[in-house]
Amino acid sequence: MKRPPASFSGASRRGAVLAALLIAAPVAADTPDPAEWTQPIAPFHLVGPIDYVGSAGIAAYLIHTPAGAILIDGTPQANAAMVRQHIEAMGVPIRRVKWILVSHAHFDHAGAVAALARDSGAKVAAGAGDVAVLEQGRSPGEVLYTPRPYPPVHVDRPIRDGDRVTLGGVTLTARATPGHTPGCMSWTMQVREKGRPLGVVFPCSISVAGNKLVGNKAYPGIVADFRKSFDTLGAMKADVVLPAHPDIADVIGRAHRGALVDPALLGQIVARSRADFATTLQKQQKTNHD
Repeated sequence: MKRPPASFSGASRRGAVLAALLIAAPVAADTPDPAEWTQPIAPFHLVGPIDYVGSAGIAAYLIHTPAGAILIDGTPQANAAMVRQHIEAMGVPIRRVKWILVSHAHFDHAGAVAALARDSGAKVAAGAGDVAVLEQGRSPGEVLYTPRPYPPVHVDRPIRDGDRVTLGGVTLTARATPGHTPGCMSWTMQVREKGRPLGVVFPCSISVAGNKLVGNKAYPGIVADFRKSFDTLGAMKADVVLPAHPDIADVIGRAHRGALVDPALLGQIVARSRADFATTLQKQQKTNHD
């Protein structure tokens, strides 16, 4: 079983969980990406049929099934070859990837998807609210930074709340958690680890992350959607939390320590995100009023 190198565990991880919550935003077009977003890290096993095949700072998750594999997210465009190498290093030829699930339409998660879909022949599924912008290669809504474009992604299957993707007897269930983007989609699945049943949640981002909350004409329901998503994720039960930004749940460090199982973690992440949202909304309302 491959494990992450010790240099990515515990105190050596970049930033604390709270800091990650505040910076887990797409980077402006004129701003260099954080180095860890494209920093290689050896792929490793997480739990059940799930492997980590992303970079040090952006997650991509590979789910093995008898009929092929499911990939969640692609990371930035520059990582396409690296993610493919990681997938194949975990024993999955690229053509055995049958589905790519896109958590949301931002370049740091969808940027490599077009290349990976082309190389694998996989079908792409994404939240229905993000399909139009994914197919244009741009970010949705109005933001307080300069969004970065990415290669357009053809979406084979628009996903709505409660939809399922099943392959080789493995089923993932979609839970709509919009706000960060209109089509932000979280996924849940059940796994067994050493005979123990565990609930896994791949939460879509619930950070404000530069979104315009006040006067967002392109996404007028953004505030209501964020609040609904906090409630949705806050009510969910998760033994293992695997977010698109791994630092939010210290995925790499926890895996190294054998501490991925934490039923309280999702609630803690939601509570911090909800508090950050309230603070950010208040600041934007004050700025808009002034």
